[in-house]
Amino acid sequence: MTQEAHDRIAPAANGKKLFCFGFGYTAAWLALRLRDFGWKIAGTTTDPEKRDFMEAQGMEAMLYDQNRTIMDPYAAFEDVTHVLMSIPPGSEGDPVVDVHGEDLARAPKLEWAGYLSTTAVYGNHDGGWVDENTPPEPDSRRGSLRLRAEQQWLSCYVGDGLPLHIFRLSGIYGPGRSAVDSVRAGTARRIDKPGHAFNRIHVEDIVETLIASMNRPNPGAVYNVADDMPSSSQEVVTFACNLIGIDPPPLVKFDQAEMAPIVRSFYKDNKRVKNDRIKDELGVQLLYPDYHSGLQACLAALEQGRANPLFRASQGDVSGI
Repeated sequence: MTQEAHDRIAPAANGKKLFCFGFGYTAAWLALRLRDFGWKIAGTTTDPEKRDFMEAQGMEAMLYDQNRTIMDPYAAFEDVTHVLMSIPPGSEGDPVVDVHGEDLARAPKLEWAGYLSTTAVYGNHDGGWVDENTPPEPDSRRGSLRLRAEQQWLSCYVGDGLPLHIFRLSGIYGPGRSAVDSVRAGTARRIDKPGHAFNRIHVEDIVETLIASMNRPNPGAVYNVADDMPSSSQEVVTFACNLIGIDPPPLVKFDQAEMAPIVRSFYKDNKRVKNDRIKDELGVQLLYPDYHSGLQACLAALEQGRANPLFRASQGDVSGI
């Protein structure tokens, strides 16, 4: 993390503890940032390698999946002040809420809960703008499952008083997980679909938004987390190639391109996501308001060896949490 990012928002430190259900890319960045401010960190993962990493970083870690619940939730949550849920939903919805939603709501010190969702819940708007007041109308399985999980967690807020905040994330990128990485790996493609826009957010700006919300809790709130510059994927790939100094791959028309169904689903939705609420209500000032500054930072991180290989993910799906 850059020093500029580290100095931007200082979270409270005394006696705070974050519990992460899921230790993916975003949760790891948040956990490491808060740890540097003296927070205790605990959480779950399905990956033994990540469990070992968490323990090596001084974090409490446990393996968890739908067949493994937390056997003593009172002991696990008794000193937790903040909880982040980032496990992807399954066919039955969120895998945590039915098992531990009430346990979290009863946690004696809990001040804040955050659920990481996706802007896919809005569905297609033919390139139009959406904000948090836009009714969700997902037209993909991915978006429908996320909306269902949102509703499940919101029921814990309404019925049990869980201090829930929902964050609808755009396509996540950052060091080790960006167009710079896919270009360097030779896997980047330029897909030509005129008029289509993707929305993105740098992982450091997600962390800043989450910490800003922790500093100004508003249970029941929903926030879009996106940068200021929706744009086509081929523009981003072209810029990344120019940064590195290589020729961009040829343009491929969308209807002629071979791609996995989940990748094609990203092109089905065409919208531009407004981010006014995180700025107006939380005071967020984006470190990387566009992909130009964001990708330049990603390249600098790679050149300086600051991209932890543990968190490198497949370049095919950049929306994962």
